Amino acid sequence: MAKELKLQRLTVPPHGKLVPVALVGFLIFGAGVFPTFAQKSLYGKVTSVKSNIVVTLDYGAGKYDVRLIGIDVPKEGQIGAEALKFVSTMVLGKNARMRFEGRTPNGEMLGRLFTDDPTMGIKEVAVELVKAGLARRQNAYDFKYGELAAAEREAQKARRGLWATTPPP
Repeated sequence: MAKELKLQRLTVPPHGKLVPVALVGFLIFGAGVFPTFAQKSLYGKVTSVKSNIVVTLDYGAGKYDVRLIGIDVPKEGQIGAEALKFVSTMVLGKNARMRFEGRTPNGEMLGRLFTDDPTMGIKEVAVELVKAGLARRQNAYDFKYGELAAAEREAQKARRGLWATTPPP
């Protein structure tokens, strides 16, 4: 007595549904094979604070001077000194992540610097400087979600730092 073999029909999703699956697979494969192209971030330790907007990030294979993008900080005076102390307290000797945005003519990396501290959490240094009233947002510059403008409005409303004597808008 011969057994009858039943075949099941394998259905393939329509062409439109197969493309996103293939694309996701390709992107995952590409990120693993080409990690240098998969991100524009460096992770390391801040080894020096050169000014209130420039720090040195040691990422293991080298070091970069990173200039915080999107803000202007007074270089001198009480606010400038407070900003330098603020940045030093936030990141000096600590792990941080820098998101690359470009380069200055003298070779400094322009970027966004994020803390990586278990007690403080993840904070963006430039936004925190503006929020504390120790920096201004550069004219007509902001990040994708308006973080700098929101931080500046908060500092103005609370009359912090640069905005202590200026009435809020």
